[in-house]
Amino acid sequence: MVLAAPPLADAAYEKALALLARVPLIDGHNDLPFVVRLDRTAKGDLGVYDLGKLHPETDTDIPRMQAGKLAGQFFAAYVPPNHPKPAGFALAQIALMRRIWEHHADVFRPGLSADDVEAAKKEGRIALFMTIENGSALDNELDALDAYWDLGVRLMTLCHNDSHDWCDSATDAPRHNGLAAFGKEVIGRMNRLGMIVDLAHVSPKVMHDVLDISQAPVVWSHSNAFSLCDHPRNVPDDVLDRVAGKDGLVMATFVPDFISQASRDWHRPAKDQYGKTPEGLDYRKAEAEIARTAGPRPKATLAQYCDHVEYLAKRIGHDHIGIGSDFFGGLTPEGIEDASTFPAVIAELIRRGWSEENLAKLASGNMLRVMRAVASAAAR
Repeated sequence: MVLAAPPLADAAYEKALALLARVPLIDGHNDLPFVVRLDRTAKGDLGVYDLGKLHPETDTDIPRMQAGKLAGQFFAAYVPPNHPKPAGFALAQIALMRRIWEHHADVFRPGLSADDVEAAKKEGRIALFMTIENGSALDNELDALDAYWDLGVRLMTLCHNDSHDWCDSATDAPRHNGLAAFGKEVIGRMNRLGMIVDLAHVSPKVMHDVLDISQAPVVWSHSNAFSLCDHPRNVPDDVLDRVAGKDGLVMATFVPDFISQASRDWHRPAKDQYGKTPEGLDYRKAEAEIARTAGPRPKATLAQYCDHVEYLAKRIGHDHIGIGSDFFGGLTPEGIEDASTFPAVIAELIRRGWSEENLAKLASGNMLRVMRAVASAAAR
């Protein structure tokens, strides 16, 4: 991976920078803690993995987050599907994120509420919100949610790429025809705590099940529109049509195969029927074979990403969209290659005629509203 190409430095880009000087920017999902954990040299040691320097081999570090004008960042404690000790792995990732607060207190402040984003913006810092990506981290213990809440976790993605004991994944065979009974208890407890329910990765049936029962707004922290790209990780129209009625939020993501139908189609020979890499497949060898027969992989672009944002805005309204990069050290689209490129998204939408009011909603206003609504529902 290389650093982002220089942005198109036109009047729209200057307006984007001026807007983000005033308005907080929130990114709904980034897997940096897992990248640090996997780094062969650092192995999770922040003293070795210096976040204060550029890491051109990946996509996120402090210099590029600051260049990207972030005021709120949701970092994920990602738990690999079928991990033998999911709770322990989640706790290790939470500990790593808490060490980021400690090692870089001049850059980050703990993110626990919407007010922390606005405070961070005034301070010139970034509110770091901790999330869990994959509800298997509960180890089927409902009270574990309370413990995670007390540690500072404010959002949980219900599953990842595999279905588990109580939730069906969008990219796996269903086990429960949606959300199991325990899963419904999980939603109730999250509502009472004030923890945001994240429906990225879940099956459409689970999406409908949660929309039926949740007493608080829900989010898709990193998903796009299925109608523009038919990857099962994206949100279908029949679900999108319920989002506004539940005051929810879809945060459009940068993952190339969720943006570009051509990229998605190119990859199909290396995926199973659910859009997931089959277990045991040599992925690099499979991609090389696809390239040999079909040519180079089509690239996703900033323009295509903004097509998703605009589709979502038209389908569910400007009050119900946000940005969720899902930077994880993998392939990224042209024009939004790393955490420095968020202003390029705002600039492209300015070129398309978006108002400052709607850009401010996309940047953070909608997520701040949802966070406050979830907290209010818990108080009730």
